[in-house]
Amino acid sequence: MVGASGFVGSAVVDALRSAGHEVVALKAPRLPSAASRESAREFSAPLVAELQRAIEGCDAVVNAAGNPDASLTDEAALAAANGVLVGLLATVARMTEGCRFVHVSSAVVQGRARVLDDAPAEDGFSAYARSKVLGEELALELGPSETVAYRPPSVHAPDRRVTRMIARIARSPLSLVAAPGTQPTPQALIENVASAIAFLATVDQPPPRIVSHPSEDLTTAGLLELLGDRQPRRLPAHLARMGTGTLAVLGRFLPPLAANARRVEMILFGQEQARSWLSDAGWERPAGVEGWRALAAALQTRPEGRGTRT
Repeated sequence: MVGASGFVGSAVVDALRSAGHEVVALKAPRLPSAASRESAREFSAPLVAELQRAIEGCDAVVNAAGNPDASLTDEAALAAANGVLVGLLATVARMTEGCRFVHVSSAVVQGRARVLDDAPAEDGFSAYARSKVLGEELALELGPSETVAYRPPSVHAPDRRVTRMIARIARSPLSLVAAPGTQPTPQALIENVASAIAFLATVDQPPPRIVSHPSEDLTTAGLLELLGDRQPRRLPAHLARMGTGTLAVLGRFLPPLAANARRVEMILFGQEQARSWLSDAGWERPAGVEGWRALAAALQTRPEGRGTRT
C-alpha cells in the first residue's frame, strides 16, 4: 500500500485489515518536481530494486499516494506526484510476478463529460486534472496485465476541507442549485471509497482496466439539504449556466480559479454517472443515506477549523 498514511490510503488500510488481509505500508519516494512523462521510463536501477524488494510476495499494489490539492498550479510538482510516480509504481508492479496494480485515479480526468464512466481520460481543465490524466495513462501503459485505474468522485469526510466548504455553502444564503435540483451529483463517502478500493485489490476476478465509482444516489438539491439542513434555492438553469460559463472563461486566464470554477459548476449542475462494474461484480457500499446523515451531524457538532486539504 503506497500512500498508506494519507486521507484515502489510511481508510483503505483499515478496510483491508478489517477484512483480514495483510497490509504492507510503503512510503512513496519523492521525485523531483522537474519530472516529466519521459522520465517515467528513466528511473534509477537502485530505486526500482528497492521498491521491488518492498513489494515482493504481495498479491496487489495499491497506489493512493499523490498531491490532492486541486487548486495548485505548479504543473511540474503535480506531474511528479500524480503522474510520474504512478509510472514508477506501475513499472515495478509489472516486474513482480502475479501482482495486480490498483491506481487511485479520479473522476476529474473526465472533466466536463456529460456522464462519468469508464471511457478514456480526457484533456484536463486544470494543472491538477492534467496530472491525474497523466497518472492514469502511465498506469495503464506501464502496469501489469491486471492494472485497474479506479475513479472516485469528490470524496467526503468530516475533516475534509471540500466537505466543510460545501457544508458552509449549504447553510448560507449562497445555497443554490440550477433548477430543478434533481440532477445527480457524483459524491462519495470515504468509507465507501475505501471499501471499493479494497474490493478491487482482492476480488478474485480481474477488474477491467478502468472502473468508475457507483452513484451514491444524491441529487444536487439533496446534497445541500443534507449538509445544510435547509432547502437550497433553485436558479433558472440559463442564469446558472451564464455564471459558470463566466467562471470557466476566467479560469483560463487565472489558473487558480479553474478548480474552484469547476466546484461551483458541480454544486449547481451535478454530473451523471454510468453504472459501475463494481455494482455488477457484487460490491455493495457499506454506508448509505444514513452515512450521509451521520456526516452532516458530525459537521454540525464539530467546531470550524482547518480541515484536510483537498
